[in-house]
Amino acid sequence: MELESGSTNRQSRLKLYKSTLILVYQSFGVVYGDLSTSPIYVYTSTFSGRLRLHEDDDEILGVLSLVFWTLTLIPLCKYIVFVLGADDNGEGGTFALYSLLCRRAKLGLLRPSHSTDDDISSQDSCLLIKETRASSLLKEFFDKHHSSRVVLLLIVILGTSMVIADGILTPSMSVLSAVYGIKTKAGGLHDSYAVLITCLILVGLFALQHIGTHRVGFLFAPIILLWLLSISGVGIYNIIQWNPRVVSALSPYYVYKLFKLTGKDGWTSLGGIVLCITGAEAMFADLGHFSQLSIRIAFTAIIYPSLILAYMGEAAYLSKHKEDLQRSFYRAIPEVVFWPVFIIATLATVVASQAVISATFSIISQCWALKCFPRVKIIHTSNQMHGQIYIPEVNWMLMVFCLLVVIGFRDTDMIANAYGLTVIIVMFVTTCLMFLVIVMVWKRNILAAFIFVTVFGFVELLYLSSCLAKVAKGGWIALIFSLIVLSVMYIWHYGTLQKQSFESHNRTSLDMLLSLGPNVGLNRVRGIGLIYTNVLSGIPPMFSHFVTNFPAFHQVLIFVTFQFLTTPRVSANQRFIVSRIGPAEFRLYRCIVRFGYKDARKESHAFETDLIETVREFLQHESDDGDARDSASAMPVNQPESDCLRDEVSMRVENCSGVGLTRCKRVRFRGVDNSKELDDLEDAREAGLAYMMGNTCVLARKTSSFVKKFAINIVYGFLRRNCRRPSTALGVPHTSLIEVGMAYRV
Repeated sequence: MELESGSTNRQSRLKLYKSTLILVYQSFGVVYGDLSTSPIYVYTSTFSGRLRLHEDDDEILGVLSLVFWTLTLIPLCKYIVFVLGADDNGEGGTFALYSLLCRRAKLGLLRPSHSTDDDISSQDSCLLIKETRASSLLKEFFDKHHSSRVVLLLIVILGTSMVIADGILTPSMSVLSAVYGIKTKAGGLHDSYAVLITCLILVGLFALQHIGTHRVGFLFAPIILLWLLSISGVGIYNIIQWNPRVVSALSPYYVYKLFKLTGKDGWTSLGGIVLCITGAEAMFADLGHFSQLSIRIAFTAIIYPSLILAYMGEAAYLSKHKEDLQRSFYRAIPEVVFWPVFIIATLATVVASQAVISATFSIISQCWALKCFPRVKIIHTSNQMHGQIYIPEVNWMLMVFCLLVVIGFRDTDMIANAYGLTVIIVMFVTTCLMFLVIVMVWKRNILAAFIFVTVFGFVELLYLSSCLAKVAKGGWIALIFSLIVLSVMYIWHYGTLQKQSFESHNRTSLDMLLSLGPNVGLNRVRGIGLIYTNVLSGIPPMFSHFVTNFPAFHQVLIFVTFQFLTTPRVSANQRFIVSRIGPAEFRLYRCIVRFGYKDARKESHAFETDLIETVREFLQHESDDGDARDSASAMPVNQPESDCLRDEVSMRVENCSGVGLTRCKRVRFRGVDNSKELDDLEDAREAGLAYMMGNTCVLARKTSSFVKKFAINIVYGFLRRNCRRPSTALGVPHTSLIEVGMAYRV
């Protein structure tokens, strides 16, 4: 037995090692493309300003020392050691940190205010740690000052908007820098030809997005590995050939010496040095596709040493060839391997661009799920990896903006200034959110959080100040892009909350609705009516408005509400919450359908099948059990697995005697026979389904301020008219759709 146990353990360990190594290999093509290609433009951007006046060995070694310590402090110490541990059920990124704070510290505005998400959040209960004095004080502060929650959301949206702006600047900067390398061998080549080649590569890259990353990505990892092998090999050659003394630049003394010799000029050069950590945020943002261990192994074992060797080799070459500062990367490549390295560099920048484009799709999908972005068409390109998506509207907009940046500026220095600003702002936002996570989620000593913020925040603020000084020299591009995206996201979120608040305050009781029956001649017709609404209790105003003007509705009515939670995924057995509205003879039900912000939505027919089957299970369970249990009752631990599906539905009876009042009561049914109700459901199903949605016009009240009128009537109205319609987004058949028009004054 011991031999068998030992053999099993050995096999499980081998399987774990194999899966981890596979993830390590795959991460090179998805996570590290941007970070790996940064040596192409770091030295060129750093010496493009006034630092070109300082060309002594001490200045070159000082820049190398800054690059080394920046790579060590930010990607290695901050992200690999600390930030990767702040995942949200395996997911990473700015919104993942925010959702973690929403769910575990109750800080968010995006958390659904309904008890149905309690059981989802309860999965974290085993991780709860005793409150500290600091966490209690911070929580009390956020509870007392609602504006602080708004500020927190704006900070998160700012970071997110910078990531989206990065999706425009990364392809532009990376591909243009790589293509400009050809001028080292063809000095007479006009810039227009380099721009044309860059545009053709970008158009081809975006045109390939619709076939999915999993189809074009099988070449990505080998390309990046070949690229890392090339730059580390060239780096070792240059160190040995030109200046082995560059190894001494790993001492921080050279950083001090650089600033002492260059003063303000050294400070302004930080805007170029910060480009050496572009793509570091991707290690955290793409965590959902891999594991913490695989990302840590890939960076510490391959990426970090390869980049250090590449930067050291380039510095060694520059120390003997100061005239090549403006084309240092390609000039440092030995003549015999120039063209192979140039081709690999161009391919590597395409891979880097692909990674950022995919990350942009992913984060926009998360924002849309949390009601912070207008409705867009989301296509899942892989059956195995739900995170691999394609958003046509966003793809073509990114392409247009990339082409405008390349054609309009042509100058990699200006694009680099904007690029560096987006990168450092995202990192600083992550540092701020990590302070709250350390204190309020991990419940660590506040001193540890202050040390984290002081060390990493100081470094990032130093870089940020340098980047802000270059706003007039290209940094404004990033600010304009991010300001537009931030405004769109916040106004959409604000308008959506105002619309839902109106519906919640104007819902109708069941008794009031049914009292209209004798007066208007209320009739029931065969079939099932699916009423899509945002109201979690009571009757939505849209349906009351419909019945008042058209006094008839279907034999079976199911009020469907989609609820997007601040958790990455919701398991299948927690997806549906079914409850009854009123007495059984009314045949009225409510179904709350819950999704995480990274869940894939099923196509319309499959969803309808699951929904009606869940209602049938609800009725069958009620009939078999004889007891209707409270919606908050938990499934017994020793319950057979076969009963799991039945217990995912909530046995709730709604008492709607008052307007908008819903009370969950424990009700006992003796000898209840739901066979007639089940027959009616099947009969209605055979008769067909109809869908009802509100086609609302949201307007600000006449007494509202000018700012609110502009935000709601103009901006939000424009976005609603030009984004995808709800029925289209949900895949509702047009021939079975009933739209009810209403005007909301919010």
